[in-house]
Amino acid sequence: MAEIIQKDGTWTFDGDALRLTPGRDKNVSLFRKTLGELVVPLGALAGVSFEQGRKAGRLRLRLRDGADPLLHATGGRLTEPNDPYQLFVESDRYGVAEYFVDEVRNALLLDQVPSAPVAEYLLPGPAVPLSVSAGDGTASFDGERVRLEWNWKTEDAKAAAGIRTLAVTDLDAVEWIPAVGLENGCLRFSVRNAPTKAPPKYDPNSVELWGFKKDPLMALIAAAVQARLPHPARAAATDIRDAREGRPELPSAPVASTEDGHDALLRRLRELGELRRTGVLTDEEFTLAKQAVLKRM
Repeated sequence: MAEIIQKDGTWTFDGDALRLTPGRDKNVSLFRKTLGELVVPLGALAGVSFEQGRKAGRLRLRLRDGADPLLHATGGRLTEPNDPYQLFVESDRYGVAEYFVDEVRNALLLDQVPSAPVAEYLLPGPAVPLSVSAGDGTASFDGERVRLEWNWKTEDAKAAAGIRTLAVTDLDAVEWIPAVGLENGCLRFSVRNAPTKAPPKYDPNSVELWGFKKDPLMALIAAAVQARLPHPARAAATDIRDAREGRPELPSAPVASTEDGHDALLRRLRELGELRRTGVLTDEEFTLAKQAVLKRM
């Protein structure tokens, strides 16, 4: 077993999985403390590295694409203090960090763990129920339904829609976008057959975020929902099957408008392009899936 204990947290490797426990130091982010301990199976890892610095170093884990719903829902937008797959290492523990890396790398080689993308989530996502208040509302999730409630800072037109309850089975996607500079962020839910171009400030299916301390906690809601949505690779497989069988999937209800429907399909094309880039889809599979999407336009 290999273990490294720092103020930033404790990482333990038993040969089969890594246990990542956030530290209790005041500098550990609220997000990591709330997320809590993570257990990462060896099969979910694509690699591990250690970078030395003058005063401190950094351990990094690289997960296989598609293994973690948190990474998928946040799209790599988590800042370094909130990234649970980084650990700051004090200079007097560099030797321990290097030993830790060697142990994990040796295990990856012995088990012949591939670094290729996966077609199913290998981590379960944050535990539910969850409830987070930030920006102009409160988002809660019990594993089956999302509940959005508004506060006194919510735009009147949006608040007039009242409390929103969204079943996971009615959702196409979820995304968390942090506020950057003068641009506000959001937690947005895409409801099937009801795409919208409304800004989060007016969208009743979005919580607008303004860059405050609790904003990253909304990423926990996004990850918990993402873990219960079809894996992107599975959705791509459906597109390929439809293309091979010559029957494009038809929407069960008309979309809000032709323009909004095209936006949803263009977003799907971008997702397919990303799956090809990461190796989940071959060029042939990408072409078939693209054809299935284009038939819906």
